[in-house]
Amino acid sequence: MSKQLYKNTRILSGLIVRRDRVRIPVWLISLSTLTIIVAASFTDLYKNEGERQAIAETMRNPAMTAMVGQGYGLENYTNGAMMAHQMLLFTAMAVAIMSILLVVRHTRADEEDGRIEIIRALPAGRLANLNSTILVLFGVNVLLALIVGFGLNALGIESMDLEGSLLYGAAIGATGMIFTAITALFAQLSESSRGTIGFSITILLIAYLLRAVGDVSNEALSWLSPLGWILGSEVYVNNYWWPIFLTVGVASILVVLSLYLNAIRDLEAGFLRAKSGRKKASPFLLSPLGLALRLQRTGLIAWAVGTFILGGSYGSVLGDLESFFADNDMMKNLLPPVEGFSLTEQFLTMLMSVISMICTIPPLMAMLKLKGEESKNRTEHLLSRAVSRIRLMGSYFVISIVSGFAMLSLAAIGLGAVGNSVMEEGIAFGRLYSAAMVYLPAMWIMIGLAALLIGVAPKLSGIVWAYLTYSFFVVYLGGLLQLPEWMSTLSPYNHIPKVPVEEIDYMKLFILTIVAIVIIAVGFIQYKNRDIQG
Repeated sequence: MSKQLYKNTRILSGLIVRRDRVRIPVWLISLSTLTIIVAASFTDLYKNEGERQAIAETMRNPAMTAMVGQGYGLENYTNGAMMAHQMLLFTAMAVAIMSILLVVRHTRADEEDGRIEIIRALPAGRLANLNSTILVLFGVNVLLALIVGFGLNALGIESMDLEGSLLYGAAIGATGMIFTAITALFAQLSESSRGTIGFSITILLIAYLLRAVGDVSNEALSWLSPLGWILGSEVYVNNYWWPIFLTVGVASILVVLSLYLNAIRDLEAGFLRAKSGRKKASPFLLSPLGLALRLQRTGLIAWAVGTFILGGSYGSVLGDLESFFADNDMMKNLLPPVEGFSLTEQFLTMLMSVISMICTIPPLMAMLKLKGEESKNRTEHLLSRAVSRIRLMGSYFVISIVSGFAMLSLAAIGLGAVGNSVMEEGIAFGRLYSAAMVYLPAMWIMIGLAALLIGVAPKLSGIVWAYLTYSFFVVYLGGLLQLPEWMSTLSPYNHIPKVPVEEIDYMKLFILTIVAIVIIAVGFIQYKNRDIQG
């Protein structure tokens, strides 16, 4: 009987690989290439022990610990220790996002679209689809681990030996496995693909925040987070393998649980049932704006809470920065005092750039929801009514713009509220809020790019995520990796004045705003004139 539950798993696994013959290689090549390029660049940037120890001193402050993780091997900051410290966490999170998106695509999304029902009508076991999805994703993560591990070792860097390199690959592979399992579990609990993604991303953010707070204040909290486990492997320093086995072991338990729940639930049902709606719809739902907002309400609320907590988590470490800077000659050299501004205010400029890019994610999701509705053949039904295309697209655009403003505001409020409560001399909220709001034009350009792609080439709308990732890479790591200046100028976030240290350049912000308006206008015009795709 148990064999019948998994019948034709191999065939379905082949089908999944066939469907993702482009997605999987793109993810593998992108993640492995980026990892290997960054590792190679470190040897050119820091050519001797003195330069590496200098950068190690800058990484000891609480804000950097919260951002990139606990530093291991700071006393002997080799290229390997530097690579693991500064890149492992963010690479692992990218792998987690890859796993979440691919699992949802082949489980809840297929179930919503009726594909699973067709598969079950064929000689396929009840658990074959979920099992094949998990097997393929586990295989993808193992392959990524091997590519990264052997690729890093092939660089021939003295401090990056074979064992440490394989452990680095195993750490990101194990992260992908546990988030594959977590997403598979939520695919059984939630009734929709949107809910599955929301719950899984929420767990990822909670894991990051737990690790951030734990690394700064209470190490025990870090061990409640899967991200804390993989950092605890101390890659290229002590090379502990047991956290990897722990991560894979927990993932295996979650896989068994998800398969069990899949076996006992009804198709298209979930254990976390959505509450019953009203007998009579709200008048607000009679408009495209109301409908679009209702479809995204839960996700936007979750992101709003998340951005506020994110700001608060960074704010919690600001109290220790001044004392750290005061006792650290290296930091004084890197951040020479600017009259009228504290060293903490200078450090906030980097935090704000990172926070602003994270806050761009929900408005982009809100805008791209229009393309998702079109892909599911729901847009034609709306446009057959007395609803114009401009009004329909405008509804999603308004939600995107307002949510972007709200996310930045909540992050700034969280940062200011918690930060000022732990600092002896707080920062005026108006100054801190301005430092966040200046990033709105850059966010508008990203939203405009999403609108333009929806209007011109909806199938290529995912490019906007690659562009946001590129922006994060060049803005956050550009200075560290000494990338060419032209690479940074391609990102709108690089043109934002670093408030409060710099004066607000209203002309530059005006030009960025005009660029955003032009891109948005072209997107609306193209959407009005193109064919709706089924």
